[in-house]
Formats: sequence, structure tokens, C-alpha cells
Amino acid sequence: MRKNILLVLLIVFFGLSFSNGQEQSIKLNDKEYFEKTGLNIMVFQDIYPEGHQGGLGIIQNGVRVATNGDIRLEPTPGQWAPIPIQHSRIVDKANNEIRVTLSFPDSSRHKKGFNPINYPDLYFNYTVKVKGVGNSIVVSVDLDRALPAEWIGKAGFNFELFPTILFGKSWLIGNQSGIFPRQANGPVQIDNRGEVQPIAYGRGPKLIIASESDEQRMIIESKTGDIQLLDGRNKHNNGWFVVRSLIPANATKGAIQWVIKPNAISNWKYKTVVQVSQIGYHPKQQKVALIESDLNEKNTSQAILYKISETGDHTKVLSGVPIAWGQFLRYQYYKFDFSKVVEEGMYFIVYQNTKTNPFQISSEVFKRHVWQPTLEYFLPIQMCHMRVNEKYRVWHGLCHMDDALMAPIDTNHFDGYLQGNSTLTKYKPFEQVPGLNIGGWHDAGDDDLRIESQAGETYILSLAYEAFKVNHDNTLIDHKKHLVEIHQPDGKADLLQQIENGALSVVAGYKTLGRLYRGIICPTLEQYVLMGDVSNQTDNLHFNAVLKDGEKTSSESSIFDDRWVFTENNPGRELATSSHLALASRALKGFNDSLSLECLKIAEELWRITPTVNNRSINEKVHAAIELFISTDNLVYSDYIINNEKVIFDNISSLGWIIGRAMPKLADSKFKASIKLAITKYAEQITELQKETPYGVPYKPHIWGAGWDIQDFGVKQYFLHTSFPDIFPKEYMLNALNFILGCHPGDNTSSFASGVGSRSMLTAYGYNRADYSYIPGGVVSGTALIRPDFPELKDFPFLWQQAEYVLGGGSSNLMFLVLAADKVFEK
Repeated sequence: MRKNILLVLLIVFFGLSFSNGQEQSIKLNDKEYFEKTGLNIMVFQDIYPEGHQGGLGIIQNGVRVATNGDIRLEPTPGQWAPIPIQHSRIVDKANNEIRVTLSFPDSSRHKKGFNPINYPDLYFNYTVKVKGVGNSIVVSVDLDRALPAEWIGKAGFNFELFPTILFGKSWLIGNQSGIFPRQANGPVQIDNRGEVQPIAYGRGPKLIIASESDEQRMIIESKTGDIQLLDGRNKHNNGWFVVRSLIPANATKGAIQWVIKPNAISNWKYKTVVQVSQIGYHPKQQKVALIESDLNEKNTSQAILYKISETGDHTKVLSGVPIAWGQFLRYQYYKFDFSKVVEEGMYFIVYQNTKTNPFQISSEVFKRHVWQPTLEYFLPIQMCHMRVNEKYRVWHGLCHMDDALMAPIDTNHFDGYLQGNSTLTKYKPFEQVPGLNIGGWHDAGDDDLRIESQAGETYILSLAYEAFKVNHDNTLIDHKKHLVEIHQPDGKADLLQQIENGALSVVAGYKTLGRLYRGIICPTLEQYVLMGDVSNQTDNLHFNAVLKDGEKTSSESSIFDDRWVFTENNPGRELATSSHLALASRALKGFNDSLSLECLKIAEELWRITPTVNNRSINEKVHAAIELFISTDNLVYSDYIINNEKVIFDNISSLGWIIGRAMPKLADSKFKASIKLAITKYAEQITELQKETPYGVPYKPHIWGAGWDIQDFGVKQYFLHTSFPDIFPKEYMLNALNFILGCHPGDNTSSFASGVGSRSMLTAYGYNRADYSYIPGGVVSGTALIRPDFPELKDFPFLWQQAEYVLGGGSSNLMFLVLAADKVFEK
């Protein structure tokens, strides 16, 4: 009997041990990545290695800690370094392995249309194999041929470590050890090409990262040669720490063999997050907190809403078990509806061990400190051809007064500008184009002036002024003196002055060039990547090739640093600009009448002379006709609108919000009935679409976070609601606003609008990104998707796909939505 009991106990013991061992092994899941509790390992599922989002990547205990594990030709490559082409990806669940085939093409074999900048004459195919073995992954690289002799010591397998979470943590490699430093420290060296390269912190067969931290400990061991630990920030400010092994001479099969063991906390669970608007809610507004939790978390707790008193006491106002919504991405979602709470005051919510930031319920919630930072800070600070002061502070000096030289023909600029075999103007390549040094805004970190960002920004600001008549005055703007003074009223409406600023740039370009500019941008990478005061990009003196080296006059210099102006034939963009200027003409009427007339004249001319060559240009021509009809009452435009009923019907998702504003002025009842039918059908689609996520908005990021798209969706929903209130409710617009202000996926519940709300994005990709700082009122792109299912918004300024500011509505759409929400509730 005792033997039988002992036998049973042994079977149970070894069975449990085996079961636990199996459970904790790294295994491929149905989403095609490796997984165990507290650990996810993605293998070439992402598509943006230039943005530190590709190759082999690791999410460790809920944080993405490493990425871009792949072959590279430089120790710490930057954004424009050569990257391979991926050909196939095979997920072999039976063998718990993923195999990816790639190649490095030489410059002559690279796909047509890509600027082959920095691509060397090198070609080889290779396979990266990643296999789960117990608690580790084994990474091996097979080459189809040995590297040429001149590439020995240059090509290697790189693995990038996210820097900020490692600051102050330890590293050990070989017999060397140290602390990951907050800043990039020397020494560096100059290679045989004259380029700066970092000197490795250390090298050896095994690297141990953050041994003292259960959350971050990782061991990387090489079976084929030493590992180096490098600091990519020595070469690029936006670099990461890099783990690297060089490919040995004559190596083909098994050229690289690593074993990576990231520590995973046993029984780890994603910490529950409670997502609310970081500014709060109007009493009449639907108020729903989103609770995001681990799929294995049981929802047995109550959510409690507390009101904060004058003495700091917390009064329990409402409690209840949140209602399950379901699974989205990798999390389970619940909703806590506190809409019935209407008493004004400050509140917070507690759920389990999570407590939200304070937020208010107030009829004044949208009136102050929400839309104003965009108008008072972000737009003035981004203004080009100006010096921007804020009392004791200078945001940037007078800049780009030497705009611009005509771009050379047959040029493929590294930022995507293409100048064909003609300048399309009377100006010759490198000839000075006068009159371009006025107006416009620097577009985010690129500091360029794209026509779609300049005209598009002017358009959304004009929409806001026409809808809400904002006469807020907090800024002095003087184009004659090229001066901006923040917090210095000048007796003029700031919003109209910003509309004027955009129109001045677009109109000046058209009058000088005889057509729209494509964009104005710095010609060199050294200028383009500049961080800090943009007045340092150029010397503000027009280039004159006749002057001797170092010579300059009061207006010219021998320094070839002027920005280039590009042109193009692009009917879609030209017709879009027609609609933008048509609306700007209405906004500027009575404020700057001469500029208003010029906007209207150019808008009508573009509409008249620009051909429609594809669906986009057809849609844009209809859009422009609607704006021109509202501006002029000219029957030419109304007839065009009526005659394109089918175009509008078939493209109601893009044109419905626009045509709604013109409906009261159109008399054709048959046309109106047709559009109403299309609108009704479109509303049904939106109703289904908003059910796809717990946020009530479409969240489908590609590379950049979807925040800007959701803002744009919200603006269009406002016009659909005001034009067709019986069909489109206001809630879709408000859902979009809440998403931007904190109700979005992931553990970072910051408002995307810097300086707006109790928690917001305070490290962003603006021109002051090197300082890990922000520009108030700028709105970042927001939560991105690490494929296939990990939402991420890091407090890190150099991930532009998450933290970048842009013009063309990226920030002003938020201002519009806040003003729209306030107006809706005032009614």
C-alpha cells in the first residue's frame, strides 16, 4: 500500500514538474511570435527598422527592451543606413522555429525608385533562424557565401537595446563591467573612411544586462566569437545601445550563433490600467473609464469614483463592478460608466491597486488650458522666418531669411522630395527664388515647409475660425519685424494671424514661381538632423557664388546653405490647395482683405487649370468646388457639384462631411435626397466600425501612431453631426477627443497633447527633442502598434512614429475638437 502511495506521489511530482517546465518554456503561439509568461519575442513581424521597429525584438515583463536584431553593415547604423530586403518568413510551429530569408542588394540591384544613398556594392543572401529552447532562444545566421575580404570586420549581427530604461543599470561582459550612462560618453575613434565610430564598452563571449533587476536581466552569449557592447548615441543622438558580433572570415553556415536568455518574472501579469480623459468631462457628457487588464486577470473588483474635497478628503461617490467589453489586441477591457455623476468638482477613480490622475467634471472643462496651448505656444513657436520670444526665453532666433534656391533637376532628396527633369518655372537650378522668406511653419522635427502641411494647417485653422469665431488674443505677431512675442497681446485675433501666416507662404510661393511649391527644405543631412534652435540651419544670407570663400555682405554670403525649393506636377495636391485657399479667403475677409482676394484668385485658377487624372484628383476637385461655391455663390461650382452626384455618393466617407456644409445653399431636392441616402448608409458603416474597439473609434495604426487619424476622424464627425444631427450623434466626435486626451491602448495614459491635462506627453519629437522636452500644445502621433498586438507609447523623444509633432492639422485638429465639444454642450 505504502509503495503504491509512493508511486502515485512520484508520478504526480514528476508530472507537475514536467507540466511546469513545459509551461515556462518559450513557445510559438498562434500570433506567430514566441511567448512565455512575462516574455514575448517577435521575429521580423514589424516593418520599420529605420524607426527601431523590426528584426528580432523582445518584450520583457511588459516593456519592449530590444529590437532590430539583424545583419547590419555598420557598428551603430542611423536612419539612412543600408537595410536588407526581406524575402520570406516561415513559422515552423512543429520545430518551434522561425526562419527568415533576406538579402543585402548592391546599389545596382536595389528596387527601382528607392534612393540608393549609402548602399554599397555588396550582395549576399542570408537566413536568420530563431528557435525557442527551454527558457532561451537560439539565434543563428547562415550566409549563402562568405563575405568579401573588404567587408570582414564591418558586417555583423546587431541587436539594439532601448536606452532610457537601462540608465543607471549594470552591464558585465568578459572581465569588464560598468553602468549604462545617461549621456553618451567617449572615447570615440575615426575609421578609415573618416567617420566617427564608438569604442566598445567591452567585449567578450557573454553579456549580462541589468543583473540586479528581475524585470530587465538578460544574458546574451555568443558561440561564434566575441560580443561587443556599443553606445549608438556617440554617432547619432537618437541612437540606442547596440550589442554586436562581427561575421567571421570565410563563415557561411552558422556564421552567427547566439543564445539569448531574458529573465521573465514567474506569474507575471500586466498591471491593470485605468484610462480616463486627463482633462475631465462636461457634466452632460457620457463618462466611461476604460479598464485594460491582463487576459488572465479576473474581474471581481469594484471601481470606485471619489470626489476630492477642499481639505483633501476623498468622498466615495459611485462604485460598481465594471462591465466586460471583450478582448482587443492583447488585453481584456472593461467599462466603468459614471455618466450619471454630474456634480461639478475634482475626481479620481480607483480600481484594484490603480488610481487615476485627478480630473474634473465641469461645464467649464473645455474653456481654458485645453485648446489654448496650441494657439498660444505650439503654432507661434513653429513659425518660420521669425524670431520667437517668450519673455526671458527665446524659443528660436530669426531663421531662413535666405529662402530659397531653386532645387537642381533630376534630384531625389533624402526626405522624399523629387525634382524631375525641369524646374517647371522660369528659375534655373540653384538660382535664387525671391519672396519665399515670409510666413509658414516649421513642420515638426524636419523643419521643412511642405505644401500640404502649410495649406492644410491654414485650412483646419480656417475651419475652426469659421465654426467658432475664436478671437483669443495672447500673442504679438509682426511680419514686418519678423517677430513673435508669446504672452503679449497685440489687439488682433491670434487665430486669424495664424491663418494669415500660412496663407502668406502659399500665396508668395505661387506668385513668385507661377505655381505651387512642393516644399522648401534644407539640402544636406547635417542641416536636416539639426536639433535645437532652427536659426542655426542657415546664415540668413542669400548664397552668392561670385563671392570668395568666407566673404559676405549685409544680404549675401559665400556659404552654400540656403534651403531648396522643389516643384512638381501633382493635380491632387494642387486641387486640395485650391479648397484650402478658398476657405482661407473667407476667414481672412475683413482681417486682411488683399490677402483674402489673392487666396480666392489662386483657388479659382487652380480649380480651373488643374486636370483630374485619377480618383484622388476627382475627389479633390469636388471638394474645391464645394468650398468655392460657399465662398462665391457662383453657379459654375454648384452645377459642378450637382453634376458629380455619383462621385459624392460613391465617396461619401471622404466627401460627406464637406458636402454637408453646402447643403443649405443647394436647391436641387433630388440631389439632396441622394446625398441623404448615402449619408445614412455611411452612418451604418461608422456604427459598426466604432464597435471594433472599446474606444468607439477606429484604431488601425500602420507605422505612425493613429492619433492624428483619429483626430481627423473626430473633426469630420463634428461636421457630420452638425449637418445631419438626426443621423450622426455627437458621441463619435467626443470618443475621438477622449482617445487623444488619455483613453487609448497601453499603459501610458498620457494625453497626446503636450502640457494638456493632468498627465501628458512631456518628451516629444519637436526641434527641442535633444533636451527630452516638449512644446506646449503640440500633439504627438500617439500610441503605435508593435506588430502584431503590442500597443506602445514610450516616454522617449526619438521615436518619431510615436512622439512627433507635425503641421497640417496634427495639433490644430485637437484645438478644433475641444472647441467643437464646448460648442456642442453649450447648445
